[in-house]
Amino acid sequence: MPQSRPKTPTAGATYLPKEEAGISFPPNRTVLLVIDPVNDFLSEGGAGWESAKNTVKMNDVVGHLKRAIEGARTYGIPVLFGPMAYTEEDYADEQLHRRSGINRLMFERKMFLAGSWGADFHPDLQPREEDTVLLPHKSCDVFQTDLPEHLRRMGTTHLVIAGMTANLCCESTGRHAMEEGFDVTFLSDAIGAASIPEYEASIRINFPLIANAVIIVDEFLATVDAWRAGRVDVQPGDTVRGSDHGEIGTVDKVVEATEETEGYLLVPRGLIFNTDTYIPLDAVVKRSGTNVFINLPKLIVGQMPWGKPPSRADRRAKHGFLATKVDKLYGSRSPSIQEQSARG
Repeated sequence: MPQSRPKTPTAGATYLPKEEAGISFPPNRTVLLVIDPVNDFLSEGGAGWESAKNTVKMNDVVGHLKRAIEGARTYGIPVLFGPMAYTEEDYADEQLHRRSGINRLMFERKMFLAGSWGADFHPDLQPREEDTVLLPHKSCDVFQTDLPEHLRRMGTTHLVIAGMTANLCCESTGRHAMEEGFDVTFLSDAIGAASIPEYEASIRINFPLIANAVIIVDEFLATVDAWRAGRVDVQPGDTVRGSDHGEIGTVDKVVEATEETEGYLLVPRGLIFNTDTYIPLDAVVKRSGTNVFINLPKLIVGQMPWGKPPSRADRRAKHGFLATKVDKLYGSRSPSIQEQSARG
């Protein structure tokens, strides 16, 4: 039986790549997770095709998934397939069709029935022997399968997500992965949804806040290629983009840290912002070609206190207090676990 991971005093809160340097996808610590690349979603005649076909065609999801998978294999990045499959026991014994709206919908439409053509992989997206096919998830969260065991076994710190659907399985899995400390990236042109509004809400609003970047397949592969070639530093003239892919401006200077200031990028005022913007270097998470991505959406950047070079004193103030210096976590009420310990 696999051992559970030990919990830290902060209830497991961490960022797994915290000891890593660079702003790329290191192939030996990156995994591509392809969720539900199956006929029911991606092939005409599939049980979910009529709902999904608009976004699947709009994004050429099958073509971009194929490119992402083949590119990852070329660079030695493991590819994990996360499909769904339901058996009679799931419905007759476990009553999963009564668990949620999405479970009811899949039940009524006979989606992902184990052993059926609909639950099988799209013919252009077949796993190879070197790929990993996960145990089936039974709703939206692929972390409820053997995915965590494979990620730990592979030493993964960066999880790249593509597949179906944006606002359900992709979002649920990405959210869980972020909470577990993984650096999460979504491939926007290799993801589909049941409708364009559902897709847009995920790509434009939710993904940029629960992930470090929302990029396209070509940008993902270019970032890996640059890492292999050793070209990952930010350069003057690079275009800065938010985690929502929105353009923020052009890098004028890259300033390294001093005794008084943290390192930062200077983005001069222009059509987008009416003041110079000093973006902390540690907000930069990826560089693809001449695009630099920070882990904050464009629409929020103007609300950040980035109107002057970031000082070391300001950085320390943002850290808050050491846990040993905090008498009561919430001031007026301690967490229930502490109260139970005191009573125990």
